Amino acid sequence: MNYTTMRNLITILAVFAMIACTSQKKTKESSIALNPQAFDTIIDGKEIKLYTLKNDSGITVYLTNYGARIVGILAPDKNGKLADIVPGYSSIGDYMNDKIYAGPIVGRFANRIGDARFILDGKEYNLFRNEGDNTLHGGKKGLDKRIWTAVQNDNSITMTYLSPDGEEGYPGNLTIRKTYTLNPDNSLKIEYEAETDQPTVVNLTNHTYWNLKGEGDSTILDHYCQINADSFTLIDKEWIPTGEIAPVAGTPFDFREGKTVGSDITADNKQLGNGLGYDHNWVLNKDSSCTFSFAAKLWEESTGRYIKVSTTEPGMQFYSGNFMDGSITGKSGRPYLYRSACIFETQHFPDSPNHENFPSTVLRPGEKYTQLTLYEFGVE
Repeated sequence: MNYTTMRNLITILAVFAMIACTSQKKTKESSIALNPQAFDTIIDGKEIKLYTLKNDSGITVYLTNYGARIVGILAPDKNGKLADIVPGYSSIGDYMNDKIYAGPIVGRFANRIGDARFILDGKEYNLFRNEGDNTLHGGKKGLDKRIWTAVQNDNSITMTYLSPDGEEGYPGNLTIRKTYTLNPDNSLKIEYEAETDQPTVVNLTNHTYWNLKGEGDSTILDHYCQINADSFTLIDKEWIPTGEIAPVAGTPFDFREGKTVGSDITADNKQLGNGLGYDHNWVLNKDSSCTFSFAAKLWEESTGRYIKVSTTEPGMQFYSGNFMDGSITGKSGRPYLYRSACIFETQHFPDSPNHENFPSTVLRPGEKYTQLTLYEFGVE
């Protein structure tokens, strides 16, 4: 082969390589269902945007300052194929009409407070009743519907919000800071801080849904789940804790060794009946109430994807998507069917202000509320 022929061959190969690279890039980009322009808007005079965190290992996290929420996470499967594993919507308009709390911070008090009331230092506080006679996830307009101030710094983004005294019935001006950090090891760190100028109650969590086969897939009942908890809090038919903490041993709530979500979900069990499936708080195994430790793991066999959850929180709500009914269409254009996603809400226990035997959620001036939760992504 002469020099000219060789040079022409090299040129042809280079062109093919460039085309292949471009095609591969387009394939990866085509799996992103989020358009930044669909999030750029002004609400109540404040700017809303879509933010992106990306590492060199293939993880991309999309967030918006409307509700300080996660709106998408691209993660590779065991073959390197990317998929968005977070159910949600494609535009800010859909998030404004969101009924399932897709991906935001919730609070001031995450989960439920019975009879929408509590007593603190001898004074009764009445909250907005947005779930029957009870309050759920902060009330009519909780933190998920508030506009946060966002500052991005390379691989992290910090969002802040001042919840004024009396907002949704809660006392005290509460300053909240939430930082998302995407690490090189494919872990997403979520740090929470809050301070108040009056005694109040605080319980914050993230409400991201997961389907490791990809958002819009039909079910999570075949996902393997492990929860590091020997006990859980019992609930009544309105999902309000009775105050009793019961062992998981011998019940459908025993996920200590790991099993599929659907293994026992249809069992004849009063607590499953009360929750219409899994919608309960697990009491995490801890050396102390604020120890950072392993909480749960979710794994899906066909893709090999897993999420490992660790937290400083004493409890975790596991919710199996019992109210998903196909009426909501997500980013993929497919409806979110019954039990097609699940949630791990690291938290203090629901209705804690009304149960002295639960870990305290009281925050006083001069104190700082802190929480660290870590989501580790991988394949196996």
